Amino acid sequence: MEKNPTYTSLVAVGDSFTEGMSDLLPDGSYRGWADVLAGRMAARTPGFRYANLAVRGKLIQQIVDEQVDVAAAMQPDVITLVGGLNDTLRPKCDMVRVRDLLTEAVERLAPSCKQLVLMRSPGREGPVQQRFRPRMEELFACVDELAERHGALVVDLYGAPSLSDQRMWDVDRLHLTPEGHRRVAEAVWQTLGYDPEDTEWRTPMAATVPPHWVARRIADARFAKQHLLPWIGRRLTGRSSGDGLPPKRPELLPYDGPTA
Repeated sequence: MEKNPTYTSLVAVGDSFTEGMSDLLPDGSYRGWADVLAGRMAARTPGFRYANLAVRGKLIQQIVDEQVDVAAAMQPDVITLVGGLNDTLRPKCDMVRVRDLLTEAVERLAPSCKQLVLMRSPGREGPVQQRFRPRMEELFACVDELAERHGALVVDLYGAPSLSDQRMWDVDRLHLTPEGHRRVAEAVWQTLGYDPEDTEWRTPMAATVPPHWVARRIADARFAKQHLLPWIGRRLTGRSSGDGLPPKRPELLPYDGPTA
């Protein structure tokens, strides 16, 4: 791995994780780890260009159909691809199909860039992760195999104790907090070969007194009303939170956004 490489462009492909949901900016838009990473890379390389094709709620088939060819045509130095986790959280999930589609995406993206970056996505501690853990780990095994076959880098967020901490996750329990996104950006930054800016990104937050039982039940009720029930409703009606939304940053243009 080259140390402190010079990359001139980045294209991010994926779903809400890459769009940056829950890392909310004052204007109502989302920042997220990919923006933070692009800002750091741009600070090192004048004229650095960045596109983010991610859209919340996208399944791996939609990522392949809507984003992969667009990203490949841009011919950037670096492409990040994170997808398939939304599929694993569906009650009915054909993992063979998910693996096949992820393989198709990697086979089309790897030749179109200097460095493809894949990820083992983080998982929040709790019953949801326990229920879907076998599917997630099957997906991550496929990620590892594809990376070895195509010379891609793998950022292991799933194995980072800090990112499994419930305090790193927003109230919707699906998306990382701003601090979580910052740590993901640091993980990708280091995986690309840059000198660490935070050597402790994997280290869990200091322990705190857990909330009282009543406070936990109130939080559970609020979560169910505001996030869980709408999510179930979309599943039952075949809708997605990303329906009708454009890519976050569809063109590969010079970037002067966030750096930390």
